Amino acid sequence: MADTKKLKRKAGSKGGKMDITFLSILLILLTIGLVMLFSASYAYSLEYYGSSYKFISRQAMFAGVGIVIMLLVSKIDYHFWRKFAWIAYGLAIILLGVLLVLPPMVAGMDVKRWMVLGPINFQPSELAKFAIILLFSSLIAANYKQIKNFGFIAFLVILLGATCVLIVLEPHLSATVLVFCIGIVLLIIGGLPKRYIIGGAGAGVVGVAALILSGAVGYGSDRIKYWLDPWADATGLGFQTIQSLLAIGSGGILGRGIGQSRQKYLWVPEPHNDFIFSIVCEELGLVGALVIILLFALLVWRGFTIAMHAPDKFGSLMAIGLTFQVGLQAMLNIWVLLILYRIRV
Repeated sequence: MADTKKLKRKAGSKGGKMDITFLSILLILLTIGLVMLFSASYAYSLEYYGSSYKFISRQAMFAGVGIVIMLLVSKIDYHFWRKFAWIAYGLAIILLGVLLVLPPMVAGMDVKRWMVLGPINFQPSELAKFAIILLFSSLIAANYKQIKNFGFIAFLVILLGATCVLIVLEPHLSATVLVFCIGIVLLIIGGLPKRYIIGGAGAGVVGVAALILSGAVGYGSDRIKYWLDPWADATGLGFQTIQSLLAIGSGGILGRGIGQSRQKYLWVPEPHNDFIFSIVCEELGLVGALVIILLFALLVWRGFTIAMHAPDKFGSLMAIGLTFQVGLQAMLNIWVLLILYRIRV
């Protein structure tokens, strides 16, 4: 009871006081992430960029800037951002549309996911995730009595569908799934009737399957095919998956030790990206991997706890949406490797 009252006071504080438990878990994960990024990337960075510090220096800078921005934003009443809901959504749609009509901005990539502005590269799909959370939280909170109204639901689905279509055309299947899931979760939390939940989930699964099978998102079917059977093209599209499986398996219970990975020496292609968790498993072993998974679980739990005690529906939905986004992204990146390893074992 005392903890609940404490959370309520923090949530309603105009000073924007932080939840120390949530902040502590976040900083622990950030520290582990920076250490493992350096460990996983220094060989690749030295080989292709002539410096072992190419990725860690950039990421450390972003982490520092992020912490400063986080502290500053925490002093602002979160209701302030509500007035920018439509602006954020409109900007995301415009940027996603611009990407589709321009040639790929990143050399060597045949997908249109990245926008280059001088020294800064970013993905408009990341803005789209936040925009959907902000807009849906605002609209559902303002019209919560209309959540069972078919017209209102259809309006929200159209907004979500337009965003997903633009992202899948980049093509970027994983980001499409994330945005879709975020929107559906906010609708469910907002009180969407069960009949719409079942119908919407079914339509979403059928839609994604149809896109993949039709070849409209050909790379998606290839990735799934060689994820399930990487040995079908062991030296090509399945190479990264196979090397990642070897890294996970060689880590054992306690791992080889930080910095002792063998697969990061140009065996796992770009070991600092999507497959970095395989290097984590190799160096920290099963125990280290479980600790990281536990930390993410605690972060999500604490985020949802804060959301449940938010002073209003808008704050609650925002907290749920942002926490769910982080949790789902972590889960997908980890499970893609661990589920595949379990299948192969």
